[in-house]
Amino acid sequence: MKRHVGWITGAAAAVLVAVGALTYAVAEDGGSSATPSADSADAGFARDMAVHHQQAVEMSFIVRDRTDDKDVRLLAYDIAQTQANQRGMLLGWLDLWGLPKVSSDPPMTWMGMGDMPSAGDGSLMPGMATRTELKKLESLDGRQAEVLYLQLMTDHHKGGVHMAQGCVDKCTVGVEKRLAQGMVDAQQSEIDLMKEMLAERGAKPRS
Repeated sequence: MKRHVGWITGAAAAVLVAVGALTYAVAEDGGSSATPSADSADAGFARDMAVHHQQAVEMSFIVRDRTDDKDVRLLAYDIAQTQANQRGMLLGWLDLWGLPKVSSDPPMTWMGMGDMPSAGDGSLMPGMATRTELKKLESLDGRQAEVLYLQLMTDHHKGGVHMAQGCVDKCTVGVEKRLAQGMVDAQQSEIDLMKEMLAERGAKPRS
């Protein structure tokens, strides 16, 4: 636990600053002036992407302790910081809107995909790793850990891009739509980067 304290503290500080700025931005946003409903795309995206992001942070913490490779550790650090920050924004908006952070509806209902069967084993949404895959990542070291992390995170980002594009298309709060578009752009760029990093290690994305 101690080895994560410095990293978590930095991420938490960034989240607090970002939540304050972004919740204010929502209040001043030039988009829809109505507070989103609990079953809206805005609320559904905020809830589901907060869960999706949490796993990306978890995977990044795992690989940081399984390899000494500077490039992989730097990528993992960047993903963890960015997605912890964005997760704070999403949860902050739900608080601002007075909406619950959990829903009785299945994940992805806001995208019209609530009846889509999940992969199971803890994989609740597109691209999410299973508990078995996370345990395997925890058991590997060095290049093997790097390759599996890059493959899992590539899948995770592809699912994240799909969800974020859904918000771009369906959400009504302007600042949330802009955040979602930023996710699409940044994660697609990282998908391309991870493909190159896998090739350098004699591997390739799983799909």
